[in-house]
Amino acid sequence: MINFPTWDDSLIKKYNVSGPRYTSYPTALSLESGYNASTLRSAISTSNSRALSLYVHIPFCHQLCYYCGCNKIVTRHQHKADTYLDNLELEIKAQAPLFKHYTVEQLHLGGGTPTFLTAVQMTRLITLLERHFVFSTTAQRSIEIDPRSLADNMLAHLKVMGFNRVSFGVQDFNDQVQEAVNRPQHMDDVIALLEHARELGFKSINADMIYGLPHQTPESFAHSIKKLIALSPDRVSVFNYAHLPDKFAAQRKLKEADMPSPWQKLTMFKNTLEQMTNAGYQFIGMDHFAKKQDELAVAQNQGKLHRNFQGYTTGGDCDLLGLGVSSISQIGNAILQNEKDLKAYYDAVNQQGFAINKGMQLTGEDKLRAEVIKQLICHFELDINAFEAHYNINFTTHFADALTALIPLAEDGLVKVNTNKIEVTHKGNLFIRIICMCFDAYLQQQLKTSRFSRVI
Repeated sequence: MINFPTWDDSLIKKYNVSGPRYTSYPTALSLESGYNASTLRSAISTSNSRALSLYVHIPFCHQLCYYCGCNKIVTRHQHKADTYLDNLELEIKAQAPLFKHYTVEQLHLGGGTPTFLTAVQMTRLITLLERHFVFSTTAQRSIEIDPRSLADNMLAHLKVMGFNRVSFGVQDFNDQVQEAVNRPQHMDDVIALLEHARELGFKSINADMIYGLPHQTPESFAHSIKKLIALSPDRVSVFNYAHLPDKFAAQRKLKEADMPSPWQKLTMFKNTLEQMTNAGYQFIGMDHFAKKQDELAVAQNQGKLHRNFQGYTTGGDCDLLGLGVSSISQIGNAILQNEKDLKAYYDAVNQQGFAINKGMQLTGEDKLRAEVIKQLICHFELDINAFEAHYNINFTTHFADALTALIPLAEDGLVKVNTNKIEVTHKGNLFIRIICMCFDAYLQQQLKTSRFSRVI
């Protein structure tokens, strides 16, 4: 299989550095203040798309997971979600008219914990969206689920609400690990939920796992992956825990002495690669796996895979509209982000119906480099001749800096470069983020001011 990685310990030691995940290019670190609703209107007017991917951020969680770096608010007060929906309604009513010529092809609820919402609150949200946006009858509707916060019959209610994809935050099947990160959950309950989702007929079931947490060992994590494979989810994401206690206060509660060593973390990922691929999953890239018949794998094999702020996706033709606190939109020639602070978000939507406060307008050069990065990170190769013909450029001249940066990677066997093609090798696809970094015109400045997760 073209994507199957070849593990090389010497290259791992040399190249396991930090870098962006490229859910966009330029990355969100390039966003600047001073953007507003007029930028959104302008972006819509420049867009050739009339397909929309909707993202709604629900920031609330009942309990703090110590590893988490998401934008979230920990509370037991359910009424806060009612207040949030009141303000979300203002934002929806203000923005939906701008997208009346769009058809929603994808809906994703993320957080936080979207299933913090009660069945009544969830119904209110979906009814609001359906009243103000035009949904395709075949739209993908997905939601992130914390198995611990799922009310009785909520899974069945989500199915009635039209959701056809669910993503469970499992993280690990080891009780000691879950206790250490303040996420106690009964594994039998988690297993029962995944099985119930399959019985209800959800089109796609995803499970998220994390390696690098306290008390994990290569042996214990391999056991958790074995349990996961037995449940046969359609997609699996296996994330590398990035310990950034200076940036995320909750992570200071984790004991570094209990964490696996860098070598143990690498062994966990190596084992996971072998276990998942031996079980028949396709390595999509970085930390994602999918069954070969899953739409994600099919899209990759057909050269149609896309990547945006939700990660790998099939919605390459969609503009992305983010609703709610901290949400990010990518429409036409603009990337825009809402206020990250809840009070600031409330104030903004009450005053003007919009909460955009950061963004950037993409230049032609940004779009060109974004396309190169997308092709490499999604498909591990780039047809230079086709790219030149489509964009009317001389690739070698235009990307001379990037091609020079690729030379040492090519010498180490991570990538093959000739006049016709850039091809990531089996050794190189584990380092796809580093290969993409060669085409990033903003990176050197960002490395001075920001910390990224390691590429493996």
